Amino acid sequence: MAYPLANMELRPLGNTGLKLSSVGFGASPLGRVFGPVSEDDAIASVREAFRLGINFFDTSPFYGGTLSEKMLGKGLKALGVPRDQYIVSTKCGRYVEGFDFSAERVTRSIDESLERLQLDYVDILQCHDIEFGSLDQIVNETIPALQKLKKTGKIRFIGITGLPLEIFTYVLDRVPPGAVDVILSYCHFSINDTTLEDLLPYLKSKGVGIISASPLAMGLLTENGPPEWHPASPELKSACQAAASHCKNKGKNISKLAMQYSLSNKDIASVLVGMNSVSQVKENVAAAAEVATFGKDPETLAEIEAILSPVKNQTWPSGTQQS
Repeated sequence: MAYPLANMELRPLGNTGLKLSSVGFGASPLGRVFGPVSEDDAIASVREAFRLGINFFDTSPFYGGTLSEKMLGKGLKALGVPRDQYIVSTKCGRYVEGFDFSAERVTRSIDESLERLQLDYVDILQCHDIEFGSLDQIVNETIPALQKLKKTGKIRFIGITGLPLEIFTYVLDRVPPGAVDVILSYCHFSINDTTLEDLLPYLKSKGVGIISASPLAMGLLTENGPPEWHPASPELKSACQAAASHCKNKGKNISKLAMQYSLSNKDIASVLVGMNSVSQVKENVAAAAEVATFGKDPETLAEIEAILSPVKNQTWPSGTQQS
């Protein structure tokens, strides 16, 4: 099902002036973190995403040990369009060899990323999974280093990412207004966990753009279920499995419903979904087009929410304990 470019909704990202496609291209699977992906398939998926109206691409040097950035770079180059036609976000501070949020490392990191991406600048550079570092270092050393990079033109905007929602308020309450432009939250705006919603008024009051990732809760909301290593509790896994089976029995797909649910909140600029094939791109764009035209499926969603109600908003620990 092909949709013209105009069908992909564009949403403003905080005070940045950027308008992101409501579905964002998560490039971690291009780093072969979920299984093999050929270079041809990686490039084809990026091209198809752009053709169908996705203008936002997100990666990190951590994904696939820098392979994701390299593959995304090749895919973007193959588009053959002006640089201002797409928005690229990468990250710093998390690497295969570990975490390092020092000014020296993140400053070096952007040059390495730009080389792999074959770009002169990225639109957003985000500190990756900051709960694994010292939040005070993020405030006092990392963000100031990124502000210097902003002046060089290598990055346009600064972001922070992580799982625990309290890390965002901790940092945003301590940096100068406007120092952080974007937050990327994951697994907190999906059918089973909507806790990001409580933070939206605060983030909007700070003028911060909001990106949400993992609408499928890292595989919980899929027919195949999550990978072995998934950190969710047995109760949460079992409830999501029951919800997926219920959808299947009704002839519905829980992943599609979950994706549409996550797209329904217009305060979230973009919902990032990992993709590594043309068919996945088409499915995600079709799901977005369908919900934009017909709205959510209230009956099935109510049934899923009832199944998940005993585990609603249950999350899992992430990061090092802050003192």
